[in-house]
Amino acid sequence: MIVVLLNSYIALLALFVWLKFIPFNTFWKISPVIVLLLLLVGLFIPMGWGAPSGPVVVGRNSVQIVPSVAREVVEVPVMANTPVKEGDVLFRIDPTTYEAQVKTIEAQLKFAELRRSQFSELQSRDTGRAFDVQQREAEVQELQAQLEGAKWNLDRTTVRAPADGYVTNLALRKGARVTAQSPVMAFIDTSETIFAAEIAQIYARYIEVGQPVEITFKTFPGEVFSGRVEAVLQAIATGQTQPGGLAVAPTEIQSAPFVVRFRLDDREIAKRLPAGSTGLAAIYTENVKPAHVIRKVVLRQTAIVNYINPF
Repeated sequence: MIVVLLNSYIALLALFVWLKFIPFNTFWKISPVIVLLLLLVGLFIPMGWGAPSGPVVVGRNSVQIVPSVAREVVEVPVMANTPVKEGDVLFRIDPTTYEAQVKTIEAQLKFAELRRSQFSELQSRDTGRAFDVQQREAEVQELQAQLEGAKWNLDRTTVRAPADGYVTNLALRKGARVTAQSPVMAFIDTSETIFAAEIAQIYARYIEVGQPVEITFKTFPGEVFSGRVEAVLQAIATGQTQPGGLAVAPTEIQSAPFVVRFRLDDREIAKRLPAGSTGLAAIYTENVKPAHVIRKVVLRQTAIVNYINPF
């Protein structure tokens, strides 16, 4: 934008000199340099504080699908990159062994309850011991706990979607053997879309929650969308400390950008944007408001250039 304004000034200056409205003396020869400095100091540098901008990325939560039980996969009804609802079946594990465990424990529990009732009846007739009844009661409670665990394992042979979304990079097939605690597929949660912009630290001082945001995405060239700031993340990796057994190892400290999260006003567009979509965002603070107009023009220039700029 500064190049456009400077070139416009030089073009007008050349026109006025050619029409002899102004003399081509030393002052007018160096005036483009003066105009450039005025634009930088008076407009474009303060614009970074009043209307900061930065690259944007669209993210979604990814869930590793890890089976809780181990056996052979007997069915994979889900298809890659096809939307599913929360609770839909992703795949099924052979339940034969777990069904047998449930039936075995149910039979043992039924017998233990019968024995408990028999000893309780004997005790009521003063021909049995309280200890025997208590022992049978403990056996019943133990088997009930085992039955709950066995039913839980049986239920986990059917793996369901944890939320609305889709499975990506699906390689699992019928006949594969899965093991507990080993991820078998990646599930993309589409119930929430995360928008994050990187803003240089020197320009983040005036950003607050609720301020208006404008964004243009590579996915939708020529279009500008509105939104609001949700949060300015209060921690980045360079400021993180972790426990360890070593002394501090000094490294070169760099001024990494802060991350600002925002939301789009158009929720339908938010749902349509693929995870990993990139773009440019401009945040309009309560400071240096005259610079907002220039930032809006620059952002729309970027939106138009997105038709031909792949980077």
